This record gives sequence, structure tokens and C-alpha cells, in this order.
Amino acid sequence: MPFIDLKEPEGSARGAAPRTAVVAGIAVALCLVAGIAIFRAVQAADEQTFSIESSPSSAEQEETSGDAEPAVPATVIVYVSGAVAAPGLVELPEGSRVGDAVTAAGGFAESADTAALNLARIVADGEQIDVPTVEEQASDPAAVSEQTGSAPASGSSTPSSSAQTGGLVNINTATQAELETLPGVGPSTAKKIIDDRTANGPFKKKEDLKRVSGIGDKKYASLEASITV
Repeated sequence: MPFIDLKEPEGSARGAAPRTAVVAGIAVALCLVAGIAIFRAVQAADEQTFSIESSPSSAEQEETSGDAEPAVPATVIVYVSGAVAAPGLVELPEGSRVGDAVTAAGGFAESADTAALNLARIVADGEQIDVPTVEEQASDPAAVSEQTGSAPASGSSTPSSSAQTGGLVNINTATQAELETLPGVGPSTAKKIIDDRTANGPFKKKEDLKRVSGIGDKKYASLEASITV
């Protein structure tokens, strides 16, 4: 009986091994490509989500832009009258002082009594700053009217009883007529005294009278002996 060799041919085994390796390599490559594609898709989705969350809303952008706008400084308007170069309304930054108002009105006129005002006082919106002349400061209100500057007719002076008796004028309770009996105080200044104590309360001491516009150190010195609180 002839002998049959059952072993596979050597050539077929060698051919199968390379094919298996090629198939395995292709499978690995496909897995890598699929993994890279999935990773990139996930990364793109994460970046888009972060972009949406980090972008400010339109309302927030408007609020931010609104906060960035510079604030408009507050101003006050006062009326400067009397012995200044250009009497009239002047607009000043809030917190300005009487000296700033006088400067804005062209500065003192030659006839102005520069010591009659407290130039360091902070001005208030809507107030009037009246700059008196040297003549007005030195004159007796019975002889020269502060408001008109004209001398009254002879014998027309009618001082109040408090002035006749030499009594002191209480600057917290005096009427306008009583205040006008004080040296150098005419209708305009008397009204300012009344307006000041109405707006700011009674004067605690006589020196508080200097807070009234138009009453400086010199004018107060002429009034000190005639007033009380």
C-alpha cells in the first residue's frame, strides 16, 4: 500500500500567516481612525459649549458699556450782582466757592469792597451773591439805601424803637424792618439774613451771621456791638 504524507504543504502555511497579519493591521487602523474621529467630535462639542457659556449676554454687554460711560459732573447756577465786572448768572462745578463765582463774573469792580464777602464759602445752587461797594459798606442805611444807592429825603429816617433805645437786635427773631436798622444793613441784606435762618436754622452765635452772603469780617465788625442771639 503506498504511503500517504498527511502534513500540509509548507507553502500554504506560509501564505496564510501574512494574510492574517494584514487583516489584523487593517482592523487596528480602522479602530484608530474611528477613535480619532470620535475624539475630535467630542472636543469640538466641548469648545462650542464653552464658547456659548463664556459669551456675555447682550444685556450684560449693555450694562458693561453703560458703566464705562464717564459721569457728568454736577453743576450749580448762582447769580452774582453788585460790584463785579460782569454781573449775571454763572454756572460753576458743584462745590465751588464764592471766590470762584466772583471770578466767573469777571472779578471785582474797582469800587468793590473785597473784604465784605467770605470768599471761601461754598456756594449753593440758586443763591445770589451780592458784592457791595466800599461806599455802601461805609454808609449809614439811614442815609443811603443799600438797594437803590440813593439818599432818602431829609427827615425820612424812621429808626425802630430798639435802635432808639440802644437795645440789641436779635438776629434770630428780628423782622426785616428791625434788621434794616443795623449799620450797613438794607432791604437786600435783611432779606438774606431772614432767608438764611429760615433755610439753615437759627444762628447759634453772633459770628454765624458771617455765613450770610454779603456779610464778611469787616461788615460783621460794624454789626457785632448791635446784635445778639
